[in-house]
Amino acid sequence: MTLRRLLLAAASGLVLLAGPLSGAVMAQTTGAQTAGGQTTTAQPSDPWAQTTSDVPADPAVRFGVLPNGMKYAILRNATPPNQAALRLRFDAGSLSETDAQKGLAHFLEHMAFNGSNNIPEGEMTRRLERLGLSFGGDTNAFTSFDQTAYTLNLPNTTDEVVETSLFVLRETASELLFDAAAVDSERGVIVGEERTRDVPGLRAIKAQFAFLAPGQRLADRFPIGDLNIIRTAPRDEFVDFYRKYYRPERATMIAVGDFDVAKMEAQIATAFGSWVNPAADGPEPVLGDVQPRQTETRIFQEAGVQSSTAIFWTKPFTDEPDTVANRREDLVRSLGMAVLNRRFSELARAENPPFLAAGGDYEEIIGSLEAGTLNVNYNPGEWKRALETVEQELRRMVQYGATQAELDREITEIRTRLTAAVASAATRQTPTLAGALLSAANENEVFSTPATQLEIFEATVADLRPEAVNTAFRDAFTGNGPLAFVTTPVAIEGGEAAITAALEASRQVPVAAPVAVAAMAWPYTRFGTPTEPDSRTEIADLGTTLITFANGVKLTVKPTTFTDEQILVNVRVGNGLLDLPKDGSIPAIAAPVVIQGGLGQLTQSQLEQVLASDVVATSFSISPDAYTYGGATRPEDFELQMQLLAAFFTDSAWRPEPFARFKSLVPAQFDQIRATPGGALALDGEALLSSGDRRFGLPPQEAIAAAELSSLRAAVEAGVAQGPIEITVVGDVTVEAAIAAVGQTFGALPARPAATAPSADSLVRRFPAPTPEPVRIVHTGLPTQALAYVAWPTVDSIEDRTEGRIVGLLARVLQLRVTDKIREELGIAYSPGASATSSNIFPAYGYAFVQAEVPPENLGQLFETVDEVAAALRDTPIEADELTRARLSAVEGLRRSQAQNGWWLANLSAVQARPGDIDAIRTAISDLEAVTPADIQRVAQAYLKPGTAWRAEVTAAGAEASE
Repeated sequence: MTLRRLLLAAASGLVLLAGPLSGAVMAQTTGAQTAGGQTTTAQPSDPWAQTTSDVPADPAVRFGVLPNGMKYAILRNATPPNQAALRLRFDAGSLSETDAQKGLAHFLEHMAFNGSNNIPEGEMTRRLERLGLSFGGDTNAFTSFDQTAYTLNLPNTTDEVVETSLFVLRETASELLFDAAAVDSERGVIVGEERTRDVPGLRAIKAQFAFLAPGQRLADRFPIGDLNIIRTAPRDEFVDFYRKYYRPERATMIAVGDFDVAKMEAQIATAFGSWVNPAADGPEPVLGDVQPRQTETRIFQEAGVQSSTAIFWTKPFTDEPDTVANRREDLVRSLGMAVLNRRFSELARAENPPFLAAGGDYEEIIGSLEAGTLNVNYNPGEWKRALETVEQELRRMVQYGATQAELDREITEIRTRLTAAVASAATRQTPTLAGALLSAANENEVFSTPATQLEIFEATVADLRPEAVNTAFRDAFTGNGPLAFVTTPVAIEGGEAAITAALEASRQVPVAAPVAVAAMAWPYTRFGTPTEPDSRTEIADLGTTLITFANGVKLTVKPTTFTDEQILVNVRVGNGLLDLPKDGSIPAIAAPVVIQGGLGQLTQSQLEQVLASDVVATSFSISPDAYTYGGATRPEDFELQMQLLAAFFTDSAWRPEPFARFKSLVPAQFDQIRATPGGALALDGEALLSSGDRRFGLPPQEAIAAAELSSLRAAVEAGVAQGPIEITVVGDVTVEAAIAAVGQTFGALPARPAATAPSADSLVRRFPAPTPEPVRIVHTGLPTQALAYVAWPTVDSIEDRTEGRIVGLLARVLQLRVTDKIREELGIAYSPGASATSSNIFPAYGYAFVQAEVPPENLGQLFETVDEVAAALRDTPIEADELTRARLSAVEGLRRSQAQNGWWLANLSAVQARPGDIDAIRTAISDLEAVTPADIQRVAQAYLKPGTAWRAEVTAAGAEASE
């Protein structure tokens, strides 16, 4: 287990740079990697890893095996209460396909929703929707290189919901029909998915795997498959794969949730105990061997890719069991990686940095190979300096190693996060635990507790010296190579030979020992004379307290038991976007530079050093009607968190380097975004839907290029200097603790001057005029990709949210209908979407929309279909069953959200400025439950008018507009 996975399992929140390779593996395998031999992926001889490991499994999990060979893991978890997550995994993915089956493992996963022996075609999804599961959100599946998994998130654990869900999964396991007509219908959906996913980044990843693993199966078995096979594969090939690999001994059922474990065990046995598969087991794939190689370079050039270089040192894959010794070995090596990545982070923050971001890692890749990796991202054309810097920094680490001070810092940070994970273990989220169990099953690793992970960590670092870390680190960067894979949107003069020569020349440059960094102390402890509240009001039914301090600071506190050791904080002040010009000349998207610029007495790097042993986080954003500081912490660090927020509020340094880095990123980032239809819509759509108001969406590149840090600083400082400060605290906190922490920080600040009201013009946000012909937006990707978008103006939610909520439910009905019509019946789009938004700030502003990515030749058909769907909703009341399917998932999703601190933070953050939000919280569910079919028809008639629709089509540069 790598340090990254250890930290993810511990819910640490630490994010390390993932380069192109890491991103590919994680995206395709959902964080899972195969435990298999070098040339085959052999099934473990023992059903669960802990049987032959000295790592203790979590005793709260009931592990078992049915007589037919199917494994199961069951864990009771009551966060959120009354809910559950089911995962059915099959030990087979795209690597198991024959040459005639490329893409069928994934195609078969789609067919699970298209009929079985006991569930008619099209009824499986509806059956789950009637229980409150949303398609795509609660009902989903994925196929990776080495596994296929079906995922259900249950809104409650009643017998009806649990047994129906298990029945659906049981049908998937052995009763699929593969009706020829249904297969043919789904081919278009798969082709649409391939078209949607066929973006520059994925094409770069495919090229990288081909370069990294020549002659190995990994390079030729991406899960999306071969389009020719997808379009023509006969039914017999589907059945062949299904019979060989969907079998009890290859299946694992995972159940996590608020239920009785013994009862769930019995329900699983009832559902799956009779399952047998008399067909012969499918063969294990021969993955191929790592080939000996010397220094080599490969360039992948295409518009829309990130300029990057990934350098690898590859070795044959070694199938090692999950033991304490191996975990300790991985940890020691990963500590060295953490030191290297810290140094890279410092280089990226410097004035005129050599790269945008860089990181090192050691990876085990789908049971096929292992590799020490360096990944570096930079702006187009700047490859040479970036390459030389990361190569020489790596050699500095190899030659001189980590210092004791550097090692101590990484140990402190990891210990802090693991300790916090132990403290919050009892309230981990059910879907997260289900995913962790799924990953452990796929990797043949022991599912251990956070306490066990901390115990292994402490035993590892107790007598750890830099010499051991440095030895493990050096070994990671030995083997075949270096192999350099370069992605670039522009040509590189001299090509691959120039890169190889630069790499070899850099390896000859001497490097010096690193310079030690002086220790710092936290200086922000006093902000004035601590104060007590002037007033205090209880909102009993919401478990919330409203408090006001003498200086005008307003505090809202909601103690919860949702997640142990989690406190979320929101600080709102000023008018936000309402104060910014409509031309986008002050880019709100640059707001994070406020935090990245550090404090007057501490740089960002010094802040990280000083706070290494604390769990605190700080963010800054510009929302439509406020400047917002955010924080996330634990009870023991809550006072420090408030000091940190108050320090940024009063002493932000506004150092120029982060803003310069932000501006340098924009051209390449925008080019990458515009390389897909959805990205192009994201660049232009929000401003177009706001009649050209560039406060919304992404500002034009030329506006960002001309933007000045001084203008952004002046706007933010003027905004935060006046008007009331409204602070919201939600989580594992008492009201008294919140009052004390705020009284010593924000409550101790001088009295606030009166707020400046936003101008009338700033409150104007206009939906665009209807378009007789679609507005054309241009993307720079493949000419086979296009997107259609239709939006209708609706209503705001300023005074009354009821109408906006009915429109939101109408949008969910729209989602059901466009999925049935556009995806299932016509097969022209993989994932059509519908939604609605209703502003609580801008009068008369709201809209509902439908969008779908389709081939350009189907744009006209899609617009016609959307018009037909809208007309049907206007003309005919919907059936009660359809309303139930739309509403239940909305209600259950809302209940699930209301069991999380984040929902309450978002909904309480402005209740003192907008008292109407209190009633809006109270009626969030009851408003939805009161909606009738007649209400849906009424709002459809009121808002889905053909004469008000705004339409856009996104097509490739050079393509002609549709007629």
